[in-house]
Amino acid sequence: MSNYRIQGATGEWEVIIGLEVHAQITTAAKLFSGAATAFGAEPNAQVSLIDAAMPGMLPVPNQECIRQAVRTGLAIDAQINSYSRFDRKNYFYADLPQGYQISQLYHPIVGEGHVDISLDDKNPDAEVKRIGVERIHVEQDAGKLMHDQHPTMSYVDLNRSGVALMEIVSRPDMRSPAEAGAYLRKLRSILRYVGSCDGNMEEGSMRADVNVSVRKVGDELGTRTETKNVNSVRFVMATVEHEANRQVDVLESGGKIVQETRLFDPDTGTTRSMRSKEDAHDYRYFPDPDLLPLVLEPGFIEDCRASLPELPDAKRHRYETVLGLTPYAAGVLTAEVETALWFEALADATAAAQAKTKAEVAKQASNWLLSEFFGALNKIGRTLENSPVGPEAAAELLALVGNSTISGTIAKQVLEKMLETGDGAGVIVEREGLKQTSDTGAIDAAIAGILAANADKVAQYKGGKEALFGFFVGQTMKVMQGKANPQVVNELLKKALG
Repeated sequence: MSNYRIQGATGEWEVIIGLEVHAQITTAAKLFSGAATAFGAEPNAQVSLIDAAMPGMLPVPNQECIRQAVRTGLAIDAQINSYSRFDRKNYFYADLPQGYQISQLYHPIVGEGHVDISLDDKNPDAEVKRIGVERIHVEQDAGKLMHDQHPTMSYVDLNRSGVALMEIVSRPDMRSPAEAGAYLRKLRSILRYVGSCDGNMEEGSMRADVNVSVRKVGDELGTRTETKNVNSVRFVMATVEHEANRQVDVLESGGKIVQETRLFDPDTGTTRSMRSKEDAHDYRYFPDPDLLPLVLEPGFIEDCRASLPELPDAKRHRYETVLGLTPYAAGVLTAEVETALWFEALADATAAAQAKTKAEVAKQASNWLLSEFFGALNKIGRTLENSPVGPEAAAELLALVGNSTISGTIAKQVLEKMLETGDGAGVIVEREGLKQTSDTGAIDAAIAGILAANADKVAQYKGGKEALFGFFVGQTMKVMQGKANPQVVNELLKKALG
């Protein structure tokens, strides 16, 4: 799919990439306690006795966390393991009061699946590459150390301690920064469609550990490094770029790559060593004695499957085949769940307002949303989520264009006023006298004046320069302040020009 190579002094190098994505599960309570999970609370305001590891406190699994992990696995076509088990991963760190993390090493809840990506925005159906997912396991998050609150001490906030995470482990199937970025965007989109994670990387509810190694094309896999907790698609791509080039430089200068954990510095775009990489045996994993194995009934798995929404690839395919949208438009409209829902509501409301089928108005709604509305929102610094104009109000505007009450040009002015005032399209058109006119007398008078003022161009047009017709249309619409019916203008112009 992507032929990304690093040209070194000794020849071409290939980059091998795998991502471990930590996605916070969307639930009101933590994985093994009833403490809240809302972002932005005062430090240590959402900590139960279990999260603080008080003696004698026993964990109880949150069924909703398990359900969301299963739904996520089903969304990526993965094997759901009816038997899974929790293990203790032992290490001491100040933000982990228990001295161990409850995770799933040997028997994860979700087995092998896949995510399909494309690097072609214009045609997402072209050059599709399948990225394997090795497993998804459920585990506790740790707390957070804050080093900037005191000159000599570090503070600990345990609000995140015990929050449920899915660790989604890809196979090392990616071969370029672009593929890593496309995989992370697609995975985030799927999680948001499913509703199992909000995908907010800025708030830390989704972050990636980036595994990178390099090799001469066709050689055995090289030693990999793992760059921890990268919190944006752009930074993941920058991590791959920098780390791959760094490894090539080390190897070509006669050095060796050390298996280690690294950190990415967004200010410099570079990675730096954090610690030598531990192996599984360093953590002394063993089955958690306080938790029974998870045994999922077939009915539970089927209920999870039935609860899934239409996923991005299926929705995009439907938009192309049923609604007749271009691959590009379908790809943009389905990339984010909010965009797809907004478009669906707009298409439904437009069809109802114009007494047409959804398929008949889909192109009009799609073209307007992509070419006009996104630009207008961007100009005022808004998004679909906080837009002052909703789908129903937008459908009213499109209906006024559809029934020739106003022209497309006037519609742009009306939209600006809708965004500014919150008033409906019909109210604005009436108030400001913006209705389109088909008054042939007024249009004829305007055309006569334009032709008289541009006799030279009339002669050129009649001499065969037919492209000038567009000039006459534009001038007529200008004189009529955009309120003339374009179809009537065209007819009267053709008649006047002979």
